[in-house]
Amino acid sequence: MTVRFGFSLQGRGVLAGKEAITTVATRAEQLGYDSIWVTDRMLIPVQSGSKYPYSPTGAFPLGPDEPWLESLTAVTYLVTITERINVGTSVLVIPYRNPIVTAKALATADYLSGGRVILGAGVGWWREEFAALGVPFEDRAARTVEYLRLMKEIWTRPRVAFEGRFARVAEAGGVRPHPARQPHIPIWIGGHSDAALRRVVAVGDGWHPLGLRPPVALHPPELAAKVRQLRDMAVAAGRDPSGITISFKAPLKFEDAPGATRAPLSGSPSQIVEDLRAYVAVGVQHFVLDFSVTTVPAMLEVLERFAAKVRPGVLDPS
Repeated sequence: MTVRFGFSLQGRGVLAGKEAITTVATRAEQLGYDSIWVTDRMLIPVQSGSKYPYSPTGAFPLGPDEPWLESLTAVTYLVTITERINVGTSVLVIPYRNPIVTAKALATADYLSGGRVILGAGVGWWREEFAALGVPFEDRAARTVEYLRLMKEIWTRPRVAFEGRFARVAEAGGVRPHPARQPHIPIWIGGHSDAALRRVVAVGDGWHPLGLRPPVALHPPELAAKVRQLRDMAVAAGRDPSGITISFKAPLKFEDAPGATRAPLSGSPSQIVEDLRAYVAVGVQHFVLDFSVTTVPAMLEVLERFAAKVRPGVLDPS
């Protein structure tokens, strides 16, 4: 099985600067990384009663006054300044945007890049952000599935006609250029719940959960059970489970002197290699790593250290 490695580009704060993202992206491509990913936020509410699902306290880890790049624009910029590396969203909150606009923007980026876009897609969780955008919160899951179906119609047909609960399009052309990637841009569904797995089977080409962010763990045994569940669901729906990419997004931290209670994907390069191998053994094909550093020099250092000290040990266990 081919294993691929990408990382999350922190398109916010200091690392949201044009020079910063250009430097990091071009160096990652030189180092042979397979993918680079941008996150999605439209607004950060100052007052919020919503709980962030990947924090023990429920608090969102970033403040409201940091710069934050818009995802679709960032994807287009990144595919323009690179030549080989895939560029993805991790994850794009699908209900936030008109699906026709989203489909056209992503298709344009994929067409111009020669087929290097991956759509990580999610339903969203921040009720106050939905309210600010004028999008109903309660039907976000159903809206996401319908929007993705419409987007695939736009990407694959010479004309589009669609009749849904949330979107209606009388027959129309103008959908070309289609994505360069065939049959269409890969859709990797985010989330770890049973509902997320059902969305993978319904409209996804891959599963893209985030783990090792308490209270969401997804240690290898738990992830293995989820992968088995997903494959069984795919078979029951008449889908070939081998056609569904299994990815895994998680923080990674080098610690030359880890404590006695070392967290997975933290520690020395050799320890991290063993952790990654455990995830490969349960089916992970594509890692998206969050290096969680805040400066360009630190990001370049960790990119180079991972490429030199960790990646070879996972790709060639001998």
